[in-house]
Amino acid sequence: MQTQIHKIFTGLLLLVITSVSITFGQATQTYPKLAGYIGIVHPIVTFSSDGTHTNFKDSYVVGMPIGINIWKSARIGFSSEIVPTIRATGSTSKVSNVLFHPGVLVVLGNGFTFAGRAAFETSGRYGFTPVINKTVKKNKGSSFFVAIPLPARFGNEQPSSFGIGFQFGVAF
Repeated sequence: MQTQIHKIFTGLLLLVITSVSITFGQATQTYPKLAGYIGIVHPIVTFSSDGTHTNFKDSYVVGMPIGINIWKSARIGFSSEIVPTIRATGSTSKVSNVLFHPGVLVVLGNGFTFAGRAAFETSGRYGFTPVINKTVKKNKGSSFFVAIPLPARFGNEQPSSFGIGFQFGVAF
């Protein structure tokens, strides 16, 4: 009888140890999940009926996106981003615009994410910005990414415009 109890107890102990090691071995993600990020964005070129404007030619424009992502699942989430933009011309520089950039996130796979963002600027312009994002290095508590934003803007008595930019940053 004591041998049977010993065998049952040993079996149960092995079962518990095995299930605990499997549970701790898997990083189970719970949702919703909150993540933040910061970065630098460089507008490269902007096209409109006024012509083609490139960054670095007559002035230098740089944005500093700060955002929070709320992931509903492993594939879809919501993002809210604020981007102050600095314009440097000659010997002067100033904050020229602040962009409020809410949107939806969709994981495409292989480290790629699509962000479909609405755009509301303090300059009076509005529009949308599709963004393709790629995680290039993933660490335990952070990851580095690059992105290509494609801003389309309207309003404020200016011609409609479409641009291409380059962004890089760190998510945590």
